[in-house]
Amino acid sequence: MTDHAPAPSAPTDNLAAAFQIEGWPVRGRLVRLGDAIDTILSAHAYPEPVAALLGEACALAALVGSSLKFEGRLIVQAQGDGPVRYVVADYDTEGFLRGYCRYDEADVAAASSGFARPGARTLLGQGVFVMTLDRGPDFERTQGITPIEGESLSLAAEHYFEQSEQIPTKVRLAVGPVTTGAGTHWRAGGALIQLIAADDARGSTEEAWDRTRALFHTLADDELIDPTITPQTLLFRLFHEDGVRLEDARPLKAQCRCSADRVETVLASFSPEERADMVEPDGKIHVTCEYCARVYALEPQAAGA
Repeated sequence: MTDHAPAPSAPTDNLAAAFQIEGWPVRGRLVRLGDAIDTILSAHAYPEPVAALLGEACALAALVGSSLKFEGRLIVQAQGDGPVRYVVADYDTEGFLRGYCRYDEADVAAASSGFARPGARTLLGQGVFVMTLDRGPDFERTQGITPIEGESLSLAAEHYFEQSEQIPTKVRLAVGPVTTGAGTHWRAGGALIQLIAADDARGSTEEAWDRTRALFHTLADDELIDPTITPQTLLFRLFHEDGVRLEDARPLKAQCRCSADRVETVLASFSPEERADMVEPDGKIHVTCEYCARVYALEPQAAGA
């Protein structure tokens, strides 16, 4: 592989893809998010540290979820007793992403004092990191839970894989505003490598894993989010001596699953008295989606009021 521009048909942004290092017992995945993550983060007036945390969660959900071999969803969430009460990112196997944070603005401002950008542990406090697999109504959800570790969700994810999957894993996540000729927009990126277990054919894999981790450690945050660096170029910089190829690139898009029908179903679960109290001066019930901030103005009779 050479450090050339990709073919016009090759996606370079808003994608999740696997990569393979020639002859190495290591598998990897790469995520690049441009307008997809900007849409999610710009839907709310998040403080910068909160937006960055949510961006990490979305990139991580795409990294792990894009490897699923079945139709369904991967939900990455973390909750604790800190200024950010809850962060969730939802990836489905059609490549759709959504996410949101619940936080206390004053507490976030206080926690941000003296920090360039407070990380996951500072924002979430004592709490748990959770990954949930949802294969649809015909299957039970499966869930793994570990304590929040470190100032990045990447460390929480590594701990999760170590504890729940027993798979040696390294994760890098980066989020930040990037200014181009089109203005300033949020971008996010992520990369993951995992060791494939040794067997009789491979023999010991420790040396290859040590070398891969050393190269992976050189990956800089600005490289992950720089729109001028293609995924192919990024991987070439890391693993050019051994040969690396990008495989199975899948497009990613910000898309919420909310709808008027879903909102009506939720409202129907309230009593007539409760729904009557929700009617605003214009005679309608207004409901705002927590994820995408879309406002639904519904006639009371639509929800049975």
